[in-house]
Amino acid sequence: MAKKHIISPKPLDWNVLEELILEHHHLELSNESRELIAKCRAYLDSKMETEDKPIYGITTGFGSLCNRSISREELSQLQKNLVMSHACSTGEEVAPQIVRLMLLLKAHALSLGNSGVQVETVERILDFYNNDILPVVYDRGSLGASGDLAPLSNLFLPLIGLGEVNYKGKRCASAEVLNEMGWKPIELKSKEGLALLNGTQFMSAHGVYAMIRAFRLAKLSDIVGAISLEAFDGRIDPFHPNIQNVRPHKGQIETAGNIRAILRGSELIQRTKKHVQDPYSFRCIPQVHGASKDAINYVSGVLLTEINSVTDNPTIWPDEDLIISGGNFHGEPLALAYDFLAIALSELGNISERRVAQLILGLRGLPEFLVAKPGLNSGFMIPQYAAAAMVSQNKQLCTPASVDSIVSSNGQEDHVSMGANAATKLLRVVDNVERILAIELFNASQALEFRRPAKSSPYIEEFVAEYRKVVKFVEVDKVMYSEIQKSVDFIRNFKYKKIN
Repeated sequence: MAKKHIISPKPLDWNVLEELILEHHHLELSNESRELIAKCRAYLDSKMETEDKPIYGITTGFGSLCNRSISREELSQLQKNLVMSHACSTGEEVAPQIVRLMLLLKAHALSLGNSGVQVETVERILDFYNNDILPVVYDRGSLGASGDLAPLSNLFLPLIGLGEVNYKGKRCASAEVLNEMGWKPIELKSKEGLALLNGTQFMSAHGVYAMIRAFRLAKLSDIVGAISLEAFDGRIDPFHPNIQNVRPHKGQIETAGNIRAILRGSELIQRTKKHVQDPYSFRCIPQVHGASKDAINYVSGVLLTEINSVTDNPTIWPDEDLIISGGNFHGEPLALAYDFLAIALSELGNISERRVAQLILGLRGLPEFLVAKPGLNSGFMIPQYAAAAMVSQNKQLCTPASVDSIVSSNGQEDHVSMGANAATKLLRVVDNVERILAIELFNASQALEFRRPAKSSPYIEEFVAEYRKVVKFVEVDKVMYSEIQKSVDFIRNFKYKKIN
């Protein structure tokens, strides 16, 4: 039986979000949110009866058509037309886990009671989530202001019986599924289409998914970096607390502490070293990994603020008799943060690939390309190529999206964030970094075997033993791409033991 999660004004946090991503939950709308939504809708209905002045998006057209008044009889059709005409996302299908997040985050934003939607509209969004009826959404088409118009339109077409959904393993017309479920299409009231389409849930959902993976990659980079350090016969001195305390960046202190904890009890790290220094890719792990961790933590704060906010337009405050048209849909906070996060994560990959390269050079008693008979065997020559290719691609993907803007809506929307582009390319960077770290683990575990019979720390020996259940030591040349994929699957699914 699925676990239950209550949608309410209570802020979402990372623990809740990770749980919702990893496990299927049944979502329910809290009584508090139900009352807030109903109150806001009742206020708007009452306001429509007495207000003579035009209200943007409610009694007017949209964007540069904001000066066109709409009659009361046409208000519902206006909202339906909005959803249909704006459903222009294109490209590749958005992954199911991100579509689920989009539904969740929109329902949560609407539950705050400032958007003027019907209770039944929010409940239908939850029905889609709970029954795993996932609208077909594509990954291109959003400018990141006015929010994620195109992809959110595709997301909510099925609410009105249009568009397509993925259900029970196949793509089908939403009208067929509504009929199967015994649901009637939602009759959108004034403002509802705008409430559904305005907002940053496409950007936010991508960011949440990327952030959950980024937390794991930050932890993994310390573990794999420590294995490489051991395999390279590196020194522990650069991780001494005194070094960190005279330059007390939080991430640097945390990283050095992690490495010391991971290596506690290692025979290898305690051996007398002939060399007095290690290359930067080993010696500067606290500074580089730490800076990336600080960036990850900063962006996680920005993203939590965003997903617990009201980002549609206009915004309604029934108690204050206020309807204000503003710009909370603008994705600039996310666009800048995602560009920053992409750069920070790419650096974890960049320094990882350099450690891979050091391990295959034939230094410090390791055989060239990490095989006993180099020449006849190419060994680990080409995994480094693959890592280098992804590092290079990340550099290209880290060109910031947030510095660009293209005028839209006949000049009314004259500055946009391009936050959606920042979000989609961020996921590409995350995927590349995950694969680069998998290649480092592949190389470092191989190199560590050449240090036997000396042992590493209990933490590393246990970790490598688990890895060896999936990927064996390479004696002679074999097909390598499958070993790399096994390594990716291992780090993606492994339940990491706490570092302390």
